Amino acid sequence: MIEYKGYTARVEFDDEAEIFHGEVIDTKDVITFQGRSVKDLKKEFKNSVDDYLEFCEIRSEEPDKPYSGKFVVRLSSELHKKVHRKSKVENKSLNTWVSEVLESAV
Repeated sequence: MIEYKGYTARVEFDDEAEIFHGEVIDTKDVITFQGRSVKDLKKEFKNSVDDYLEFCEIRSEEPDKPYSGKFVVRLSSELHKKVHRKSKVENKSLNTWVSEVLESAV
């Protein structure tokens, strides 16, 4: 994984074509790049992100920002109840408790 301006990309190597290719993973928009060397790959990743941001600016569109800080999780009603209870036992909001649990997991 590589990062630039808050965007993260996953990189793979195609042995048959002998080329690296990557895709930005934290946006709904499609941003891809490729290169024959690690140096070229990093350069093209930065160019792709910069081109994307410039394209959005030209079109007066807000670029898709990596991670808003909000996401929806679907749980069974029983698990939801248990998680809510656990957060209250620890005198925390559900959001705080879930954030802390997730933080400790990563």
